[in-house]
Amino acid sequence: MNKSFLPILIGLLCFSLSSNAQEYSFGVKGGGNYVMGGSITGKDPGGVGYFDGTIEADPEFGFHAGVFFQLKFGKFFIRPEAMYHTMSTTFEFPTQPSAYEVDKISIPLLFGYNIWGPIDIYAGPAYQNIMNSSLEGTEPPDKVIVVQNTPLAAQAGVKVNFGRFEVDLRYDRTLASKELQFVDIDNGEYGVNDADFTDSRLNQVLLSIGFKIGDSESNPGRRRGKGCYF
Repeated sequence: MNKSFLPILIGLLCFSLSSNAQEYSFGVKGGGNYVMGGSITGKDPGGVGYFDGTIEADPEFGFHAGVFFQLKFGKFFIRPEAMYHTMSTTFEFPTQPSAYEVDKISIPLLFGYNIWGPIDIYAGPAYQNIMNSSLEGTEPPDKVIVVQNTPLAAQAGVKVNFGRFEVDLRYDRTLASKELQFVDIDNGEYGVNDADFTDSRLNQVLLSIGFKIGDSESNPGRRRGKGCYF
């Protein structure tokens, strides 16, 4: 991920805050992920009894944490975030299970609308940078799995506000296309030898709790439009 991206984003947020007399809030959030995706097909190299079926990965739970900023325009709002995710699914290979694990940074830019009282809906694109990816049992053990062939994803969800707290439920779907890649797995340990990782993409449902560290409604004495309050 381009290391200058986040400072530029924060700078843009400060500029938006200083040039628009609107309601804003910023804070931290975190929670759990229900992660889905992944399929592997074994290859029989010549009738010697190697596993040649297809295995779909079982969903698992992970976690995420990060920061958010929200700028409101009446009932509408813009909400950039920066999030760290740990994701995993499990392949039930013939001999023993294998964990497929991915860590990523996600930077969504969400556009939302207040439909009633404390309830907001939103959707938008997300830039995603894969930090680590691995499949347990590959040879060599440190083989990197290509998780996605584009850094873009789409997110949509709903959140409910309770004063300084908010509860957020969303779906995060990668926009990558399916891409075949070869993997060599330790047959003696897992019962699969040569295989094709037919789909390495992961999607997830996220449930998080956010806390507003600062917002314009709780600081009415501050003069908006005069700087960035981070």
